[in-house]
Amino acid sequence: MLNRHFLIAISFAACLTGGFLAAVEPVPVDIGSRRELFVDRFLIERLENAALKLHEPQLAPPMSDPADNLEYGTVIKDGDLYRLYTRDGRGAKFDGDQPEVTRYCESRDGIHWTKPTLGLFEIDGNKENNVILHESPYCHNFSPFLDTRPGVPATERFKALAGVGVRTPTPGLVAFVSADGIHWRKLRPEPVITYTKEYAFDSQNVSFWSVSEQCYVCYFRHFLDQKLRSVCRTTSQDFVKWTEPTPLNPNFPGEHLYTTLTHPYFRAPHIYIATPTRFHPGRGESTDILFMTTRGESPYDRTFREAFIRPGLDPARWGNRSNFAALGIVPTSPTEMSIYTTPFRRFVLRTDGFASVQAGADVGEMLTRPLSFTGKELTLNYSTSAAGSVRVEIQSADGKTLLGFGAGDCPEIIGDEIACIVRWKNGSDVSSLAGQPVRLRFVLREADLYAIQFRSTH
Repeated sequence: MLNRHFLIAISFAACLTGGFLAAVEPVPVDIGSRRELFVDRFLIERLENAALKLHEPQLAPPMSDPADNLEYGTVIKDGDLYRLYTRDGRGAKFDGDQPEVTRYCESRDGIHWTKPTLGLFEIDGNKENNVILHESPYCHNFSPFLDTRPGVPATERFKALAGVGVRTPTPGLVAFVSADGIHWRKLRPEPVITYTKEYAFDSQNVSFWSVSEQCYVCYFRHFLDQKLRSVCRTTSQDFVKWTEPTPLNPNFPGEHLYTTLTHPYFRAPHIYIATPTRFHPGRGESTDILFMTTRGESPYDRTFREAFIRPGLDPARWGNRSNFAALGIVPTSPTEMSIYTTPFRRFVLRTDGFASVQAGADVGEMLTRPLSFTGKELTLNYSTSAAGSVRVEIQSADGKTLLGFGAGDCPEIIGDEIACIVRWKNGSDVSSLAGQPVRLRFVLREADLYAIQFRSTH
């Protein structure tokens, strides 16, 4: 969107010269065939009698075979296998103390977990345990990920960062690599990321390979203005040399963000999902979990300021460190994704269902910014009531309805689907419009629109 002051300056200059100021054409957003979620206003130009709504994750029944309790946990879906990594403090007196270990669990469905006997480290007199790391201070916040970079060596298929800002001669984050996610080694003994401006690193610091940015990205903890827990970001091409960290300052006034847990959404990796813990030191050190997003190097989007997951009815969830989400929101069925939180609970949402454009009983509308796409069909992730409906209209960039693609040409879409193909009277083929700037107009009644995607085939 063009800066308002810039447009005023152009208009004033044109008036002074007696010239004619032509209408400034907005640059269309090229979404290609990417899936776009309505977790922000990235595609939205106008809402009428409709609003963006953050959806509340639902607590799933307790798991009959749970994993170890989550302390700075990470969940990775590796093919058909779910891998879980978590810290076990074992009575440590301070962060990074020697008793801490990192434990490993597995699951085939994300619900029933096993704790494999690995025999790697002797703990409390025997090796019959699931410990994969026992080295101070790295077990405090060991945070792995599955490296999806093309051509990554098989011996470095998994990577991790770990480290703290105190109680070590060289404070910073040390890089680890692994071929199987179980046997780990340091990539080099020295930290690969350091930050000397403010106290940093004493939380879960997360990293990943970014498909959209084509680099490694790390989000780590630091103290904003020496007072508020906040977030820094740095990038790398090789996981060894990192750029100068940039403070992101996503905090609202007086707000502590204890962790970020920023990671690419598995169905739209150009959108990074974050589920930070919000810390309230003045309210008995209580915590809750937020929802934020960011697209590449852009600032965090704070469209939704309210809590994503509240402490709830359990009194034990109203203390410090009581509400941490694990890194990694993963699919647990074709229509469901799971979020894991302390001590070991599972919350579920519909696929893509973090947020939606929602209209109630009165008809609402959403108009997108001009966009261009590739593909043959438009699909929607949507839900209506039995009385509700969705209609879709395709317009030119200047707002004129395109022949055959009007809302009146679109039969009412009624139901609840993850990938509904939009059809008009003449069918679903929109390939004649691919590559040119268009707008989408959605007419909604008692409906939620979660995501859209143009695609080439069924």
